[in-house]
Amino acid sequence: MRIALLAHLRHPIAPPFAGGLEAYTWSLADGLAARGHSVALFASGDSDARFALDPVIPVHHERSHAGLEHRGDAGLKAHLDDGYASACDRIAAGGFDVLHNNSLSRLPLEKRRTAATPTVTSLHVPPYDALHWFVQASPAPGHRITAPSRAHLDAWWPDGAPPEASVLHNGIDPAAWPYRPDGDGSAVWCARITPDKGAQHAIGAARQAGLPLTLFGPIEEPDYWAAQVAPLLGGSIRYGGQLSGTALAAEVGRASVFLATPCWDEPFGLAAIEAMACGLPVAGFARGAVSEVVGEAGSLAAPGDQAGLARAIGAALVIPRPIPRARVLRLFTRACWLDRCEALYAQARAVR
Repeated sequence: MRIALLAHLRHPIAPPFAGGLEAYTWSLADGLAARGHSVALFASGDSDARFALDPVIPVHHERSHAGLEHRGDAGLKAHLDDGYASACDRIAAGGFDVLHNNSLSRLPLEKRRTAATPTVTSLHVPPYDALHWFVQASPAPGHRITAPSRAHLDAWWPDGAPPEASVLHNGIDPAAWPYRPDGDGSAVWCARITPDKGAQHAIGAARQAGLPLTLFGPIEEPDYWAAQVAPLLGGSIRYGGQLSGTALAAEVGRASVFLATPCWDEPFGLAAIEAMACGLPVAGFARGAVSEVVGEAGSLAAPGDQAGLARAIGAALVIPRPIPRARVLRLFTRACWLDRCEALYAQARAVR
């Protein structure tokens, strides 16, 4: 198939990944190409050049319009709308068999566009006002909508999802996250360093539990870092920087427990399954999709409860490491994810 992938534009679709959405889109492009599909990546122009790249905007907008995400900035909105409108026009004229839309833009959801190109839209954010109505109005036989978890699907459609909407669990390549039979007794945390990821809670719980902790991820909000994270570092609590690929997998794999501390209703939690693939049980907050993702491979506390999270760390540490790995192999592999994507593409195209 000739597949167009339309990306979110805040960060480049390239390693080291700024977050799960960037990793998701990159892995989708890589996996589909490996299966013999012809893939065109519509993303910021500074994304990974190994793909057939069609720039939606010249550079990711965190570079050109730094710090304006979620601020209602009219200049940024016009910049993105112009880029997406032009990209959608090129996709419609490009003879693609299907569009996989990961953009978070309302424009690819318009009926005239989904009628022109069979479309699969993957939702990666909670149902916020700027997108909610457009998603609700867009299901059609040629437009399939996915959510990465049942919790996330129910958030968008609390009264029941339409038949065109379904759960599409994220998946990873287990070979990229090698299993290790033993850990070194430490905890690890990986995410964008922003308030909604809760790094300060991970630090507080690790100190209470008496475990060393290493944080990994990009410092996306410097004010939050300076006020609530950096002052807590020191001793057994350290920041390991932003790593990717084999370097990050090696650092994660040597730890004994992964901490997941979302302060929002996270739709999935890709970093958790990466750690689980290495054999790490998870201690975290039971918020968003965390319970659904972790299952028997961890122990959870109430959101924001650092003392409860410290107790959950102790409970998670006794879970045998084969259990998290087995859960990933059963539910969250890239092969299963790509199989499901191809099935959704076939459903969207069937109306033609």
